[in-house]
Amino acid sequence: MSTGITTATDPVKQVPWPRFVMRPHTHIHIRGLSKAFGEKVLFDDLDLDILKGKITCIFGPNGCGKSSLLNMIAGLVPIDQGSVLFDGKTFDETRTGYVFQNYREALFPWMRTAENIAYPLKIAGYSKADRRARVKELAEIFDIGFDLTGYPYELSGGQQQLASVMRALAPHPEVLFLDEPFSALDYEMTLVLRDKLQEVFQATGLTMVMVSHDLEEAVYLADEILLLTKPPTTVAERLVFDAPRPRNTETLTSERFVQTKARSLEVFQREVRR
Repeated sequence: MSTGITTATDPVKQVPWPRFVMRPHTHIHIRGLSKAFGEKVLFDDLDLDILKGKITCIFGPNGCGKSSLLNMIAGLVPIDQGSVLFDGKTFDETRTGYVFQNYREALFPWMRTAENIAYPLKIAGYSKADRRARVKELAEIFDIGFDLTGYPYELSGGQQQLASVMRALAPHPEVLFLDEPFSALDYEMTLVLRDKLQEVFQATGLTMVMVSHDLEEAVYLADEILLLTKPPTTVAERLVFDAPRPRNTETLTSERFVQTKARSLEVFQREVRR
């Protein structure tokens, strides 16, 4: 089995890569991943490489297992067979952060917002002074304009999700997982958060893996877009979008963006009809 790599400047060209050879600069190395829910086989012997220091967006038809794949890589859902390694390390040996889709359930309502953000550091054994300093640093990075001493339920939805992003970044993760992080937000807050994520990415160079149900958003943020098939799910096509950062409204009208989005839509519709 081989998977195509398509560049934004040549959206039709297919460049196969060998199944058992790791791609250069791979961070997450997945081999033989299989998962079934009852009699439904979701993934069967999937091989996948996710590049280091890049934003990879996962997109595909409903029911193809986008979030399940993310959660298996992130260690939240057990796999039936296969292996997932991070630079040769196991998940337990890797610092990761996770931004959940449902921010209302992700934050602890009995903890103040600052305590929520610092919680991964508390679990890791950081001192109170170090936790306070990291929260202050993150508040400055994100230019927080609301009170972190209040409780999550006192914040707007966008503010709660922003706090969730800060919590995921608090322990200086090597990999950041995001499961449709903007889907419950209004458009204005979505624009703010995705630009903040770009800033963090450019400043840290960490590896990000994101599931999105919005094709424009996926292409806009990604260095690579993984387009999935229907179950048993595999990668239908891998698209490279190498537009310079920071990306902005001009990116959305560039020829490179339009080509990549059009090819993504073509592959998506083909897979939906199968």
